[in-house]
Amino acid sequence: MTKSKEKISTHGRAFTGVVITDKMQKTATVEWTRTKKVQKYERLEKARTRVKAHNIIGAKKGELVKVCECRPLSKTKHFIITEIIGKAEEVKK
Repeated sequence: MTKSKEKISTHGRAFTGVVITDKMQKTATVEWTRTKKVQKYERLEKARTRVKAHNIIGAKKGELVKVCECRPLSKTKHFIITEIIGKAEEVKK
């Protein structure tokens, strides 16, 4: 039996975020920040989104990556890492 790279089609939204942890097998946690409006106080607050993403390209902790939605791969995994953009510190400067 040979191992082959699986082809997973993407659809829906795409986000850019930082890999927080890559300790799981073929899975990474990706985080990005967003602004959320608080209607009561008529202000904006910063919020963060963390998702589990399928990591077949080998992204490491601290890298900036592009994630896209795909079919459900497990109970919590609905995204796939499609591209490594670079180190998070280098891109922010």
